[in-house]
Amino acid sequence: MSASIRFVIAPCTLGLILVAVSGQGICSIAFGDDTEGLTAHLLGQFPSAQPVDDNDITPLLGQLLTLIEAPYLPCTLPLDIQGTAFQRHVWQALREIPPGTTFSYSQLARYIGAPNAVRAVAGACAANKLAVAIPCHRVINTKGTLSGYRWGLERKAELLRRESQHVNTG
Repeated sequence: MSASIRFVIAPCTLGLILVAVSGQGICSIAFGDDTEGLTAHLLGQFPSAQPVDDNDITPLLGQLLTLIEAPYLPCTLPLDIQGTAFQRHVWQALREIPPGTTFSYSQLARYIGAPNAVRAVAGACAANKLAVAIPCHRVINTKGTLSGYRWGLERKAELLRRESQHVNTG
């Protein structure tokens, strides 16, 4: 018997957002430009789950939309973080990066005490299922430029712009 994953897709200032919830909390946050693509993405992440479109999770969606618009607020959403021990370690480190701050993949690897694991760190960032709640958009390449964001470099740039705008205005 497969578990159900409740989800909702709604418009936001970054396009469309998908929020999916398991019995333990939010298990997927994704951005996209079309409902079909986001639904296919969810099915790819949880192939044995039965997705159920559920507007009852709208309060969680509202909290997430607030986090997108006010990225300096702490993320207090209930998260169902699924990954390997190493991925979870990287994701916890990502949550410790203050809004408006960026790390390179190599800086993040050093931060977690694994300076030779730069590729593994990049892989953990790519495997992140919880966009914004686990802020992998705060990781940039060694040259200081944007790279590697599953949801598009435009969205990454906009998230970082919002964060730095708050830092610069206090």
